[in-house]
Amino acid sequence: MLVMARGIGHGRGVALFTVLGMRLGAGLVQLPLIAFGLSSLVHASPVAFNLLRWAGAAYIVWLGVRLLLSVSATIPTGDIKALRPLAAAREGMIANLSNPWPLMFMIAFLPQFVDPHRGSVTLQLVLLGATQKITGVLVLGAYALASGAAGAWSCGTLAQGFGSNGSPAVSSSASACGW
Repeated sequence: MLVMARGIGHGRGVALFTVLGMRLGAGLVQLPLIAFGLSSLVHASPVAFNLLRWAGAAYIVWLGVRLLLSVSATIPTGDIKALRPLAAAREGMIANLSNPWPLMFMIAFLPQFVDPHRGSVTLQLVLLGATQKITGVLVLGAYALASGAAGAWSCGTLAQGFGSNGSPAVSSSASACGW
């Protein structure tokens, strides 16, 4: 949602920097935590590792059920201020790091594909985590590009169809588009 909001409100560039912060910036913190913490756990106790896997799977199921049962909320709109790309990356990183779901997902998901008998658990977790982060950049990057195009289109539509009318709703939308 953050990436799409940035794309619509600030354009493709800011949305792409938000993605880089969310996936790569946060990954620089999350991957070492997962790789070194989980690899120590696997070496210390295979039983604890299996408990972690099952607890993580139960957590993902709980999140899914909670999401299905939740009621959507409305988001208030306000004035949109210009956002610099590096600030967008920083805010994307903070948003990802302050949200426990991405880290819990990685803790629950990645160990299922690690085999302690096939080499370094740390290296396997780092490679799996890096693959997940890069895939996330590609997927969220597509969202950033699409939402940036939607934002540009909506600003262009407002300018062509309603720009001369001067209504308050159009004026606030027009200022959000940088006019």
